[in-house]
Amino acid sequence: MLRGNSVRILTGNSHPGLAQAVVERLNVPLTPCTVKKFSNGEINVKIAESVRDEDVYIIQTGCGDVNDNLMELLILISACKGASARRITAVIPCYPYARMDKKDKSRAPITAKLVANMLAVAGCDHVITMDLHASQIQGFFDFPVDNLYSEPLMIAYIKRNIEGWKNSIIVSPDAGGAKRVTAIADKLGVEFALIHRERTRNTNGPPEKMEVLVGDVRDKVAILVDDMIDSGNTLTLAARSLRDNGAKKVYALVSHGLLSQTNLKKIEELPIEQLVVTNTVPQQQHEAGCSKLVTIDVSPTIAESIRRTHNGESISLLFGDWAEGAGVNGVGVY
Repeated sequence: MLRGNSVRILTGNSHPGLAQAVVERLNVPLTPCTVKKFSNGEINVKIAESVRDEDVYIIQTGCGDVNDNLMELLILISACKGASARRITAVIPCYPYARMDKKDKSRAPITAKLVANMLAVAGCDHVITMDLHASQIQGFFDFPVDNLYSEPLMIAYIKRNIEGWKNSIIVSPDAGGAKRVTAIADKLGVEFALIHRERTRNTNGPPEKMEVLVGDVRDKVAILVDDMIDSGNTLTLAARSLRDNGAKKVYALVSHGLLSQTNLKKIEELPIEQLVVTNTVPQQQHEAGCSKLVTIDVSPTIAESIRRTHNGESISLLFGDWAEGAGVNGVGVY
């Protein structure tokens, strides 16, 4: 139940399906607004109802045409700010430019920080996001950021849908994901493994070889866990490496299934049973092109975070048993 000032939930063009699922969970209407382009590409926003002194939540994810979606979000925030909204929360399930979170080479931009600055200048008061590429991105903001996790939903999926999970091993395709896989492995009571990526020195292309650095995958169900899949090169090499090292079956669980440069036919041919992603980005087209793709619905988690934020309640509950319970019926085509 929502209390106090009424909630206004708006969305741009990035993921209207997720926004609709969230408002149905909250039993509130989606505030009508029009987001379209002029002939020269400029974005025009019209909000059809008053948002004065309201608690506004704008659901917009970073996928597809990322730059247009980000600009839509900024313009919506600015429009609500100018319309005297009491508080404006940007709900960004997949944070754009999250991979550019540090200066890893000379003259490299820290674009994730730039996005944070743009949100602040537009008038945003609060951000709700999910599975940030690096948790330190929260420090780029001078206002509250709630970073939700899909980890409980993944644990629930593993327990209910992966046969023989008690004889499984949780695998990270790189050292950066070690913390993520060890947390999941500890909660499941299984072992974990790390894969080392060897890149050629004179090219910035995909890794040519991967080797299991830590852990023994032989005769076990290997569950690859990562935060993002875009080109699919890492998944391809990791899956083949695990099968070469004797894994009985291979599953892949990924938070953000961008799949923007992925040849889905290659995913079909990979030695994996399923590629499980969340619907932080739209998956309908991807599912049509790949029978191995399974989608976990995150709308219950996002809806509950909005309800708790509006009512002034703690959202720490979303990181535990409640989220695992929400995953019971949260799996399916979306």
